[in-house]
Amino acid sequence: MNIQFFCPRWGSESLPYEAFFENVKTAGYDGVEMSLPLDEDERDEIAGLMQQYKLEFIAQHWECILSPTETYEADYDKYLRNLAAVKPLFINSQSGKDYFSQEHNVQILKLADKIAEETGVEIVHETHRGKFSYAIDTMPYYLKTLPGLRLCADFSHWCVVSESLLEAPEQEAMLKEVYPRVDHIHARIGFQQAPQVSEPKAPEFQETLHRHLVWWDEIIKLKKEQGAKVLTVTPEFGPAPYMPQLPFVKEPLTNQWEANLYMMGLLRERYQA
Repeated sequence: MNIQFFCPRWGSESLPYEAFFENVKTAGYDGVEMSLPLDEDERDEIAGLMQQYKLEFIAQHWECILSPTETYEADYDKYLRNLAAVKPLFINSQSGKDYFSQEHNVQILKLADKIAEETGVEIVHETHRGKFSYAIDTMPYYLKTLPGLRLCADFSHWCVVSESLLEAPEQEAMLKEVYPRVDHIHARIGFQQAPQVSEPKAPEFQETLHRHLVWWDEIIKLKKEQGAKVLTVTPEFGPAPYMPQLPFVKEPLTNQWEANLYMMGLLRERYQA
């Protein structure tokens, strides 16, 4: 199975797109994961630049953060169809809300299925705070209700919400239900009190890193057993406020770009071996 690595645009927004794509290509990533503007000309120009640099594209939807309940579906539809128009590998969507009813979130996820069917672009849903998938104990209902639900695994969020490394027997049982639904991994190391450790190489976080590796190992093992040819991974250490900063001077404790390169190198060596 080929494991492809994608670079997040998140944290590099100050760079012009062409400079960003050049950095991504030089660093050895297979592609990028990011959203695109709603302006069609600007969207298509950026997509064209990606093609020039021979970078694969995972589209990322996150924009419906402030969409009110009464317009959420219309906004969601607009953003997903805009991304689908450039035919990415798939769309990774932060879908629904933690304060929506389960029934409302199911309607949103069914809308995503409809958009995927009409556009021919697969949509996976990220496990993320604030969304339908904000905590591991929310998942059994959705997995049972929506047998076709596919996920992007970002378990760092579940660590924060549960203040744990998901080691309770009940949590581990739920993880085993989630693993077969995963099509994409966000490789960020979260822990009991934050979605991101300050430095993945630090010895004080090696136990936490190992815990995440156990989860990713299980996903990759299952994907191989399922006969998957490709699995995509985005190392996704983020900038402030995910990245801790020194007070007053606001200097990041770690270089975000280097942290993601470290994760790519670590995982590429682990899984190629």
